[in-house]
Amino acid sequence: MRRHSLVAVMAAAFSGSLLASAAIAADEFPSKPIEVVIHAKYGGGTDTTARMMMIRTRRILGQDMTVVSKRGGSGQKAQNYVLSKPADGHTLIALTQTHLYTIAQGKSDMKIDDLVGVARAMDDPTFIAVSASSPYKTLKDLVDASKEAPLNWGVAQIGGTEHVGLALFAKEADIKYKPVAFGSGMQMVQNLMSGAIAATLPNVSEAQAQIADGNLRPLAVLSAKRLKDFPDVPTAIELGYNAKTSTTRGYAVRKGTPPEVVAKLSDALVKAMKHDTFANYLKSAGLNAEDSVAGSEEWTAQIREEYEKAVKALNELGIKKK
Repeated sequence: MRRHSLVAVMAAAFSGSLLASAAIAADEFPSKPIEVVIHAKYGGGTDTTARMMMIRTRRILGQDMTVVSKRGGSGQKAQNYVLSKPADGHTLIALTQTHLYTIAQGKSDMKIDDLVGVARAMDDPTFIAVSASSPYKTLKDLVDASKEAPLNWGVAQIGGTEHVGLALFAKEADIKYKPVAFGSGMQMVQNLMSGAIAATLPNVSEAQAQIADGNLRPLAVLSAKRLKDFPDVPTAIELGYNAKTSTTRGYAVRKGTPPEVVAKLSDALVKAMKHDTFANYLKSAGLNAEDSVAGSEEWTAQIREEYEKAVKALNELGIKKK
């Protein structure tokens, strides 16, 4: 009996010491500057978004933050760099769909289970759009025409976000299509307006100005609900096609980072990105903080969901895992 009591006391003491250590880890974090690792060039969208997030986060955490660019391999170098760092919260990866596609294809040492989401910064939904002069007035018109013969659809890259979104929608709508890659969302939109393609899938941030000017006609949005700034544009879901696609940017840490540190980071980033400084940055892109910014739990779940969609779509497109 005495021996059992001793074991119980020792177990309780050990548990208490773990809780105390976790509390100390969170209290002392961050103890040095935090690196935000991007896979793209300095000055691009991923870099700019990170720097806007950091403006207020530095103040909240009381520590400096720096952007580190590790370019190459569609995110491979950035991922492997993050894996080389301790799982202590002092290294964040700026996560985009590009990373998920690279992981899905087995192009780096990183696995999806190596990531824990910290916070989502941007959720930029995708429209299905045609030019203002297009004969297709509704999504049904476009789908009906696509059933008669495959149409040319613009994408930025083969195997990229728009291509994956198009593949998911095409499967739902039971249509065939011809993807035409233009290298960027801007060129994709320009070629749509010139009549070089029948339709494309621009993000809100890529198409808002052209829609406002009357040059583009959004037929549907691939989101769970209608957008506040585009209340007359129906979702594909309400039209009978269970397809969602958006371009996301957010931040993650390595698995094994103490949960208390993840929580502290998440709280700080969410608070910073809901401040007017970051909210106005989103607003300039046609987005809003209420819909874009999310904490660790929601963002981690979305990372997993987007990854599983990517694996499925890439397999169907014949872009197999290596």
